[in-house]
Amino acid sequence: HLVRELNRHHQTCPALHRLDCEAAGFEWLAHDDAEQSVFIWLRRDGQGQEVLVACNFTPEPRANYRVGLPDGSANGWRLSLNSDETRWGGSGLSTPALLQASATASHGRARSLTLDLPPLAVVYYAPVNQGGVP
Repeated sequence: HLVRELNRHHQTCPALHRLDCEAAGFEWLAHDDAEQSVFIWLRRDGQGQEVLVACNFTPEPRANYRVGLPDGSANGWRLSLNSDETRWGGSGLSTPALLQASATASHGRARSLTLDLPPLAVVYYAPVNQGGVP
């Protein structure tokens, strides 16, 4: 059922599949946190659509994980997928449905988001004002 949901996201969200082989379609936000085993990136479709993908590869939840946002990215972000939901065998850890960017610097960027990352999970967030994403 999770694979079906992932496929649906990839079909309905161009940012997850357009520009796969081009640098403009991908930007690392956090890639050097080996201690916490967290990776976060943005996917883009080249036409204004973005998806933030955050992965926690440990069995420990990562509460209040701050990640820097590039200039021009959205202020509001909404959860579109959480692989930790109990319907997919996850722990069901509560993850905020809406996030708001703050003026707090992180990862060398002026603005940031604070994420609650479930254990052994991936979460997708899309800009609030963006249509077409589940």
